[in-house]
Amino acid sequence: MKKNKYLFVCYMLLAIVVASGIFTRTYISLEERQKDGAKIHVVTSFYPIYIAALNVAQNSPDIVLDNLSEPQTGCLHDYQLTPQDMILLSKADLFLVNGNGIENFLADVGAAYPQLTISQASQGIELISTEEGFWREEHGDETHAHQEGNAHAWMDTRLYAQMVQKIADDLAGADPANQELYQENAQRYCEKVQQLTNQMSELKELAEGMPVVILHEAFAYVTQQLGMQNLYCLNLDEERQVSAREAADMIDEITKRQGTIVFAEELYGKDIGNTVETETGAKVFYLDTLVRGDGQKDSYLDMTRQNIETLRSALGQANK
Repeated sequence: MKKNKYLFVCYMLLAIVVASGIFTRTYISLEERQKDGAKIHVVTSFYPIYIAALNVAQNSPDIVLDNLSEPQTGCLHDYQLTPQDMILLSKADLFLVNGNGIENFLADVGAAYPQLTISQASQGIELISTEEGFWREEHGDETHAHQEGNAHAWMDTRLYAQMVQKIADDLAGADPANQELYQENAQRYCEKVQQLTNQMSELKELAEGMPVVILHEAFAYVTQQLGMQNLYCLNLDEERQVSAREAADMIDEITKRQGTIVFAEELYGKDIGNTVETETGAKVFYLDTLVRGDGQKDSYLDMTRQNIETLRSALGQANK
């Protein structure tokens, strides 16, 4: 009897300790929210979305903006969420993502935080199809086309402006009191993006119809905006291994079409780029995929300007 009494007391004390811990964590969470002045916590998935949101949300008194991944992470096709990511998302009111397959972890986030609003910046944008004949990847003994769309729409300045506007609408929906500010910010930023679009339109007069091989799927949006003729695509990234047959097919395409321009990303395409130049004599030009940067609000504009200069140089040499 006495023993049972002691057990009962122990259980009660344990229950009090557990309940106390829960209440303490809840209190701390509420205190943190109060310190932020009950601000709206917005999290972006990766760099292009973060920079767009940074421009749209600037000078807002009610938005706390964080980026999920590090500025040097790159694309998120194979990104694995960390415990720190999950903690950050647990505090978020709005999660801004690119969508259309870039963030393969969205189902996990939705399951873990069903009350979290997740908005896709590329929603409603017509993606480039990756089922075309030039778009091939080899897996084992089978060569096939992708069955999903190419989600790198931010590479086309016209589509990026649409994404910026979608983000402005999302922020306005989350924070109606500052709706006018977000729309004005988006308009000013899109005017700067339009200047880049105007430069791309000028380059299109030189580029339209020219044959091109791309060594990263993101550049399909650049060549589409310029009206170029895509001959072949090898999508090179950190996980991609190019087979001898793929390399031979690509080199054959370049050799058959004199004057073919080749665009690659230097980080993952330098080795194959060197091979192309050695085997074909074609010049490889390296573009930025705009997924890494220094976190400054003008970084998308600055990096795109650098891409435009590279494009101008490539087209100038090709038209000699």
